[in-house]
Amino acid sequence: MIVGEMGVAMLMSVRMALPLPLIVLLMIHGVSSGDWHIKNVFWTKVFEKGVEYPDLSNDTEYSQRLQYLGDKQQNCTVRLSHVTLKDSHKYYFRFITDKNKWIGQPGVTLNITDLQVESPERVTEGDSVHLTCKSSCTLTDRATFIWYRNSQPLTESRNNELLLQSVKREDAGRYSCAVPEDNYISPAVYLNVIYPPSYTFVGVSPCCEIVEEDSVTLSCSSDSNPSGEITWFKGGAIVGSGRIYNLSKISSDDSGEYKCRSINEHGEEYSDAVTLNVMSGGCMVILYISIGVVCGAVIIIMMVLICGLKWMKKRNDALKSQMNNYNTRKAELSQPVYENAMPNRRTP
Repeated sequence: MIVGEMGVAMLMSVRMALPLPLIVLLMIHGVSSGDWHIKNVFWTKVFEKGVEYPDLSNDTEYSQRLQYLGDKQQNCTVRLSHVTLKDSHKYYFRFITDKNKWIGQPGVTLNITDLQVESPERVTEGDSVHLTCKSSCTLTDRATFIWYRNSQPLTESRNNELLLQSVKREDAGRYSCAVPEDNYISPAVYLNVIYPPSYTFVGVSPCCEIVEEDSVTLSCSSDSNPSGEITWFKGGAIVGSGRIYNLSKISSDDSGEYKCRSINEHGEEYSDAVTLNVMSGGCMVILYISIGVVCGAVIIIMMVLICGLKWMKKRNDALKSQMNNYNTRKAELSQPVYENAMPNRRTP
């Protein structure tokens, strides 16, 4: 190292890893507090004469990840956490004394290597697809690869390829790979599975009685990727487009069968038809009045029957009581009377 110019030739190569910090350690020999009074020390990634060197700790991309561990004497250790590919750069140590300013030249070169998942941008449902876990550094023959989908373990093997046969829509997601020996997981890559429309159906709101002057909303739901274009049909004629079809102040002319169609570049599907029966408001009033008259007549007839039954029961009870009294009296009259009878004796 050259004191004064502080030339530092250093090459570093590290794996990009989220949980592990990167520590860059430089020892500046020959510089001590006894020689100079150091006022400020910092790291920068800009080296251009005639400009002010920016402090990395004030850079928004580094401020939350950079921690200076050194001192203002001979230790200029810095910790850089959550390293990414963008951190591949040349870095310089800068210190300012009461006499002059120095910067480390040619600086420290930081190369970031990592695991990456290679995958096609999109696949069609039913196709087969290969995902490859690659690394820019040399891996041993005994390396084991673990595959993840949406952060959940999927499979483990010594092969750095993942084969998905007859891809389904459920296979879509974010895939990543890991090498347990290195305690590292790659950035996730999204696998986009495209497929034609399916599960297409129509919803109706409100779903029950529909009367003239009401408003009705028809909604079309369909599962497709990419999203399908929606077209509405009444009978065989096109009447609208879009997922929502509104009918406001409907009349009897709006009665009929409605269905929707979802179509994308891979296919199309029609929903089952739904039937709207719009009832006239006047007919409904007459129907309600008729129902009221019939119900009233029924109630009156029931009351007359109940009263008649009560009167007949009361009359039968009276007749029964009279008949019982008559039978009792008849039985008493048919018996001989001995208590008051005197024998007819003749006087000698």
